[in-house]
Amino acid sequence: MHQYWFFIGNFPVRAYGTLFALAFILGIGVTVYFIKAEGKQEWVEPFLDLAPLLLIGGLIGARFWQVFFFEWPYYRENPQEILAVWHGGLSIQGGVVGALLLGGWYIWKKKLPFWELADLAAPGLILAQSIGRDANLMNGDAFGGPTGGDFGLIFPEGTIARATFGTQPLWPAEVWEGQFDIILFALLVILKTRKWPSGVIFLVYVAGYNAVRFFLENFRGDSSRYLFNWTAAQWSSIIAVVLALLLVVWRFHRQKVTLSKQTAEKE
Repeated sequence: MHQYWFFIGNFPVRAYGTLFALAFILGIGVTVYFIKAEGKQEWVEPFLDLAPLLLIGGLIGARFWQVFFFEWPYYRENPQEILAVWHGGLSIQGGVVGALLLGGWYIWKKKLPFWELADLAAPGLILAQSIGRDANLMNGDAFGGPTGGDFGLIFPEGTIARATFGTQPLWPAEVWEGQFDIILFALLVILKTRKWPSGVIFLVYVAGYNAVRFFLENFRGDSSRYLFNWTAAQWSSIIAVVLALLLVVWRFHRQKVTLSKQTAEKE
């Protein structure tokens, strides 16, 4: 794990920032590919116009979630760290919420189909999240708790993980999450080979990612715990899974009603 690739004079080129940028670029590229593959060429330009807003909304939401939901006791005592995003501390869950809010506003303003675009963006989003976990690994944040044995990850000096647990071996929670993200990426691509009600692929992403995140939080060592000994991420995850499953039922029901109306009109 290396926090810096190299230095240009006294300026550090950080692994966290460069991998984060790579995740964003590849996520956008994959989404554009699927938009073109679906024959929706007219959506490419609006989506590329939307991309910077997704980045801004994602960054604001990710930092807000991390500071005020996940680690407020720390940031309350260290307010100078609130804007220091280069030290790590961007919540994926908050990033998705922030991007959805700002992106949803743009899509509504441009009168674009929200659920169809969400389905097209889901594979690129989970791929970006996987690369983001590589950034966490290199930066030494989003780390696991002690394994209690002589196996696990030992982070180098200068990382938050090392400052928190010293030389204790830690569970590779961020590595496991990144690996699952790739599996979910493949699953979403496979799901795209058949027709589903609009929004279902995106909702499968939401439910699948958050269900696994809920489980992996049991191995995390960087989060405060609350009711039921759950972390803030687990509370966010369980809410997201329930909402996603309810919306899946609604999307199927909506399609059934629409088809029934179309059949009745033909008769």
